[in-house]
Amino acid sequence: MNFLYRVKESILHRLSKSFRPTMLSYYKQDGKLLKNVRISNTTVINDKKNLKLGNNVFIGHYNFIEASNGITIEEGCQITNFISITTHSSHLSIRLYGAEYTKHSDLIGYIKGSIYIGKYTFIGPHSIIMPGSNIGKGCIVSAYSYVKGTFPDYAIISGNPAIVVGDTREMDKEYLDNYPELQSYYDKWTKQ
Repeated sequence: MNFLYRVKESILHRLSKSFRPTMLSYYKQDGKLLKNVRISNTTVINDKKNLKLGNNVFIGHYNFIEASNGITIEEGCQITNFISITTHSSHLSIRLYGAEYTKHSDLIGYIKGSIYIGKYTFIGPHSIIMPGSNIGKGCIVSAYSYVKGTFPDYAIISGNPAIVVGDTREMDKEYLDNYPELQSYYDKWTKQ
């Protein structure tokens, strides 16, 4: 019995290693290899053909990305962990129609829209990006934010519902003042 227990534990241990979160590189899009894109094996992407990624994008663990109506995530974005990015939302129409929901096509209350996330934007853990949202470049979305709507470049976005609470350029200024050699790198993407 002890031998069988050890064999079983060994097999379970080996299997658990193969299902651990790991980062996958070399994302292929439209036949082009994006060598610096990293996506976790635990991230689920629906309608991948409608997801457009820039290079140097990081998409962490346990995310759900539903791209049926189009998602663009520009260069250098960081999508951390436990994030939902969805281009449709049916919860309102399901409540309105009840059991009749599946019998209708052009549903009232069914929300859909593309999503745009600008260059070098950071999306904090446990955030939700709703259909039709447009997030500018250089933004920070704080953890646990519910993002719906349009947000300007360099916004610090936080809350449920999310609002603009600051400007990342003010945060970056201290670092750029202390490390002036970084200014030219910063200017390359901010001046575009």
